[in-house]
Amino acid sequence: MSNLIDGKAVAAAVLEECRNEVVELKAQGVSPGLAVVLVGSDPASQVYVGSKARTCEDLGIFSRKIELSEETTQDELIKVVDELNADPAIHGILVQSPLPNHIDEEAVIRTIDPRKDVDGFHPESVAKLALEDSSGFVPCTPAGCMRLLKEAGVETKGANVVVIGRSMIVGKPMALLLMSKGSDATVTVAHSRSRDLPGICRQADIVIAAVGRPEMVTADWIKEGAVVIDVGVNRVDDATKKRGYRLTGDVAFEEVASKCAAITPVPGGVGPMTIAMLMKNTLKAARQLG
Repeated sequence: MSNLIDGKAVAAAVLEECRNEVVELKAQGVSPGLAVVLVGSDPASQVYVGSKARTCEDLGIFSRKIELSEETTQDELIKVVDELNADPAIHGILVQSPLPNHIDEEAVIRTIDPRKDVDGFHPESVAKLALEDSSGFVPCTPAGCMRLLKEAGVETKGANVVVIGRSMIVGKPMALLLMSKGSDATVTVAHSRSRDLPGICRQADIVIAAVGRPEMVTADWIKEGAVVIDVGVNRVDDATKKRGYRLTGDVAFEEVASKCAAITPVPGGVGPMTIAMLMKNTLKAARQLG
């Protein structure tokens, strides 16, 4: 499809940039290091953590994977984070979400040294994003979406953009990035409780779907020639598939794609960008920490 935004190709280009940055940093005596902490045995989390470790190895980034049992207490987890904060070999710290119910995720995030917050979730990172302070870290998925828009040649200046979803992981930082100087979009943040959500979306030049509901956005929500970035990754039961399910986004891709000037697929759109931008953030942390 000529209007398909290929996240795999863009992510590959970002990772190639990272590979060159790693060489430059090592020439300056800095060996970038990323620590990923996994609590429990959530299958999806194990896949993500494994992928991050393999990407680090491929780029020449030192990585530490710390696997803790489901029964790990909050105090024990915070102690691990404190140790990583003090470790000069570690420039980036990521605590894989979701955490077990007995752990306060917000408290754990606040424990991470903001200078090593490569996920971009610490309150200091959020504040720097809002203040347009470039020393902070942007959450990886919204950063990836911005890079996809740029590589696809999508003009955001003056564009009417609707972000569906208001999470701290995607929706809110996405809106801040789009409103920032240089992006200059007019942004509406909508969500599942917005009145006349289809009507709101029909006004948009660009729709960012990050609501977590499979194929919620249908063709009648999208105006002709709009750009659609589908952040959603949902498992839908499918007996025709060997694994018993298929992955789909928040957008009904087959019916929406024909109306779009550009659209991301699921899988192969935003997903590959998240890990690529995590590597970018890790190298930024290594540069800033020295």
